[in-house]
Parts: sequence; C-alpha cells; structure tokens
Amino acid sequence: MATKRIAVITTIYRYLSHAQHFADRFLVGYPRQGRWHRPNMKIASLYVAQRPEGEQGQDRAREFGFAVYPTIAEALRCGGDELAVDAVLLIGEHGDYPTNEKGQVLYPRYEFFKECVKVFEEDGRAVPIFNDKHLSYSFEKAQEMVADAHRLGFGLLAGSSLPVTWRLPDVELPMECEIADALMVGVGGSDPMDYHALEAMQCMLERRKGGETGVHAVQMLEGDAVWEETGAFSHELLEAALSRSDTPCGLTLEDGRTQNLLRNGELQKLVENPAAYFIHYADGLKATLLMLNGAVRDYCFAARLKDNPTPLSTQFFLTPTPNVTYSACLIAKIEELFETGIAPYPAERTLLVSGTLESCLTSRVQGYRQIETPHLSVSYRAPAASQHARR
Repeated sequence: MATKRIAVITTIYRYLSHAQHFADRFLVGYPRQGRWHRPNMKIASLYVAQRPEGEQGQDRAREFGFAVYPTIAEALRCGGDELAVDAVLLIGEHGDYPTNEKGQVLYPRYEFFKECVKVFEEDGRAVPIFNDKHLSYSFEKAQEMVADAHRLGFGLLAGSSLPVTWRLPDVELPMECEIADALMVGVGGSDPMDYHALEAMQCMLERRKGGETGVHAVQMLEGDAVWEETGAFSHELLEAALSRSDTPCGLTLEDGRTQNLLRNGELQKLVENPAAYFIHYADGLKATLLMLNGAVRDYCFAARLKDNPTPLSTQFFLTPTPNVTYSACLIAKIEELFETGIAPYPAERTLLVSGTLESCLTSRVQGYRQIETPHLSVSYRAPAASQHARR
C-alpha cells in the first residue's frame, strides 16, 4: 500500500500544542493496543500561521525532511501546481487570536478549511480532512463546512479526544436505549474545556432510541444560581458521576480522607464559580453539564435508562502531560479516516456540539435566559460499533 502524504495546517506548532501532539505521532508513531504503531503515512508539508518563541515546526521539518510553506494552498500542493497530498490535518487551536463578547477565541478553523476547499475545487480533487475540536465558533460557519464535505464528497472528521479515550469503567450505552436523564461533570474554562465535556456527553446520548434529532433549547447559569436551581438536575446522577472521579479535592487533598462531596455543603465550598449548561433535546430528553472547578479534575458522566433505576456512570480517562496518550486514541481514528476516506463517526456530532456551546454562551451574555434553538435541528445516527479505546 502506498504511503499516504499528509499536509499539516495549523495555527501554531510548539511544545504541548495540539499540533505537536497530533503531528508528532504521525512522524514517530504512537502506542496502540499495547504495541508501538507507525502509520503508513508521512507528513509532506506544513503551514504554520504563527511562530512565537519556542516554535517547533521548522525544527521538525529539518529533522523529518518535509517543507514549510507560506500559504495553505502551497502546502496542499507541496509547492507545485496541483493537489499533492492524500489528507489534511487541520489544527486551529492555540495561538494569539482575539476573543469575542461570548468568550470564544476566534480561531480561524473555518478560514483554513475554506482555503483547503478552494484548492479542492480548483484542482478537481478532494481529500479527507480532520478538523481539531469545534468546527467553528460560529454554527453557521460550521454548517457550511459540513455541507462542503458532503458537496465535494470527502471524509470529514472533527472534535474532541474525550469520546475515544478509555472509560473507567468501560461503559457504553446500548444502541436504541431509552434515556430518562443524563448529567456530565467537567472542569476547565469556557469555551475550550466545556466543549470537550459537551462532546463527551453527546457521544453517549447520540445512541438513544431514534438517533440524534437535535437541540431545541438551551440555558446556561453561573455562580450561586446553579445551586439555587438544584431541582433542575438530578442529585442522584451528580453523585453517580462524582463517584467515578479519581481526583476529589478539598479534604481528600488535605489529609487523604474519603469524602462524599455532596454532603455538608462540601461541593459548594470547593466550587467558587460553578456553571450549569441545560440542554433540551428535540425528542424531549434533558441533559445537564456541570463545570465544577475546584471540586474534581476529571470528566465524568452518568445517565439513567428508563428500564433501569440504577444509574450508569463512567469517567473519561485522561492521562497526564506531556505524553497525553489519550490523544493517541484520537490519532487512531484520524488514521482510519486518512486510510479509508470515511469518517468513523459523523461530523454532524461536532456540528451539533459546536452550535450547542455557542448557544449556551449566547444564553450567558443575554442574562442567562433560556433560548430556543430551532437552527440546531441536526439529525444523524451514531455508529453501531463503540469508538472508544478498549485495549
């Protein structure tokens, strides 16, 4: 089989950037199912938008023998007159970019993607694209990106590494299950980390009966209002999710004691500024994301199925820096896309999550009111096979 040639299009390439995590694995390989795996692929070209101190792209190019180009079109054509790569690794994450009134960093993922589409159209050939994390901060732009992929017939994969990392325990919701309620616990800032949590929750919920049909309303709350609306989410599911955390803070850090964070107001003491994201799905399901900085340091999910009163719960396992082997799980999916031209799971998942997060942030800037989201009528079917790491 011929070696696939990859163009890397990124905002920045330096230590611990997403470009480094992903591109380096195509250069030297990565651990996969208990072995060291080297993809039958090579990086043929690189475009880097910003080069701050500590930039590594030029050094990697010299070490591994590929060229750095000044434009995206030149990188895709490898300096020639026509498309000269078999796949595009598009990473619009990190770097110095402005922030809008919603707190979204205006990464140029859409603009980078459209430059690739322009080359595809001009050269009469399209190749698969992986787009890291959100498709765009704008649902309208994200929708156009997915439409371009369908129109030109190329595979598009996008999103977070959380849906494909290991789960502790190894829980998968049955296909066509009926979900009564769901809750996710996450940590980190908005909007980079709440995106991860929302997509982790979505990869579980999309397996429910009837498939995904979209989101019809959202609301976001912050601060004391989260605790005042305690009836808006299930304490049973919150307890189930927190029980999967390996990183409880507070007294556990002080003297190692085991503790129930839901007793004696401990959770409220630890979390200075909680955030709640209430997602109302078109089929009637309601799900909640709680961002609980200060209480835990990991991402945990719980759901109650209609035919089972006992909640199912799991942790999305994240290994520590700098190795972050959970990103290797995502590389395996990207490699599958590049090999077959077919995304292992639909980009519509990322489209819906991108729009849901944008709408939640709109709720925040509009006084935390519930807003209707008829534009988020995104329908798709989850793959029947589990996509997360299991070996």
